[in-house]
Amino acid sequence: MITLKEVQSKKDLKAFVKFPFKLYKDSKYWVPPIISQEIKTFNTKENPVFNDAEATLFLAYKDNEVVGRVAAIINWLEVKDQTQKKMRFGWFDVIDNINVSKALLDKVTEIGKKNDLEFIEGPVGFSNLDKVGVLTYGFDHIGTMITWYNHPYYASHFEQLGYKVEKEYLENKHAFSDIKKDSFSRVQEIIKKRYNLKALYFTKTKDVMPYADRMFDLFNQTYASLSSFVAITDIQKEYFKKKFLSFINPEYIKFVVDKDDELVAFGIVMPSFSEALQKMNGKLFPFGLKHLLHAKKHSKKVTFYLIGVHPDYQNKGVHAIIFNEFHNSFSKKGIIECIRTPELSENKAIEKIWKNFNPVTHKKRCTFRKDI
Repeated sequence: MITLKEVQSKKDLKAFVKFPFKLYKDSKYWVPPIISQEIKTFNTKENPVFNDAEATLFLAYKDNEVVGRVAAIINWLEVKDQTQKKMRFGWFDVIDNINVSKALLDKVTEIGKKNDLEFIEGPVGFSNLDKVGVLTYGFDHIGTMITWYNHPYYASHFEQLGYKVEKEYLENKHAFSDIKKDSFSRVQEIIKKRYNLKALYFTKTKDVMPYADRMFDLFNQTYASLSSFVAITDIQKEYFKKKFLSFINPEYIKFVVDKDDELVAFGIVMPSFSEALQKMNGKLFPFGLKHLLHAKKHSKKVTFYLIGVHPDYQNKGVHAIIFNEFHNSFSKKGIIECIRTPELSENKAIEKIWKNFNPVTHKKRCTFRKDI
């Protein structure tokens, strides 16, 4: 018999966060989160997303053992401002038992009905900067710090329960040696002169900070037209600056500004922390921080996290300036592989940007939807 329990205590929350450590303990490809950081994600006093969203966490038990978990999420900005009557779910993990999945998803449906919502979609987080999608292809590739990994049976569970694919995401990678600098180095000089633009280079995180808010504003403008985009609020900007910028080498943050020092484009790349996080196994202390710092300094793989170009400058070749700057930094660091985070398959603009780099789609993931 399967029983569900709502997470209400610190002990329950710890069990919720730690369940995947048991589920994937034998996996070579799962990348553990940092336990303390994951717990803070659900702290309503620490995470400002809870100003505009709510989450109810559930654990599924069988024979007194945790066998599944889910976060039932409502983003009220999405529901009220965008009139998207969507019930979200995320942090979904289960053993291979369809009844466990059904029990958890039925509970999400119940909350959706109570709030007069029209459909369920997941796995998704609170916003567009959270992890997204269930893996459907590429199970034999190591995960990243900013994606969920899952067993192959997850998609089958959703399909058996009447869920349909809603959005598809692709993850691509290419060798650094496949980047032909000639294809953009000359072009970027022309673009700089034509539009009176310049690239900014950083060596200290504190020098990035004056531009950080503008970067999030530009992020909102760049991605506003994509389906189900929820803008980052001012209070969330502060949270994300603290959460992410300390992980990123300042030389991996590229900004392009115009003659008035207004931000027109940005690119953010992170060193690959996957192997470091596996060694840490969720713990920052006593040696976890050392693994992270080593990866930050020495990783030969990078993950492209975000690229944004102001709508007025899209399709004008501005990305060539960003690529030129990254190429210079990667050459100095001896980077051998570039990995891209999940991108909507409908995002043809981003596809065009990368087409000359011989990208290989090594993973696919999607979200599933069901009407309530």
